Amino acid sequence: MSAASLPLWAAVPVTLLLLLAGCLVLIGSLGLLRLSNFYQRSHGPAMVNTLGAGCVLIASMLYFSAAGSRPVIHELLITVFVLLTAPVTAMLLMRAALHRDRRSGRNDVPAAPGASGASAVTGLRRE
Repeated sequence: MSAASLPLWAAVPVTLLLLLAGCLVLIGSLGLLRLSNFYQRSHGPAMVNTLGAGCVLIASMLYFSAAGSRPVIHELLITVFVLLTAPVTAMLLMRAALHRDRRSGRNDVPAAPGASGASAVTGLRRE
């Protein structure tokens, strides 16, 4: 089955999911350019790009299920694993960077939980 003979019930969601994925990945890429430090760059774009990859995988699952006239679950498993592991990986990378920056004494590091005083209000460490 070619893309031209793909049923309309499958072509419309596949197209919409691919367009949504493209928009999400574009937003995430612009976030990488616009945001200033590692913590900002790793949070927003990581989440948006994960959703974009999930949309591409679900679109692929729909397309190949309709084209092959049998359910394809490989992409569903990949989607579940990507959606579960990407946010955890981003969080662990941010924690490692935060630990490294606090140990080196950088001033632009977010305050530790439970910090009091001016650093808790601004989110920056005092010298």
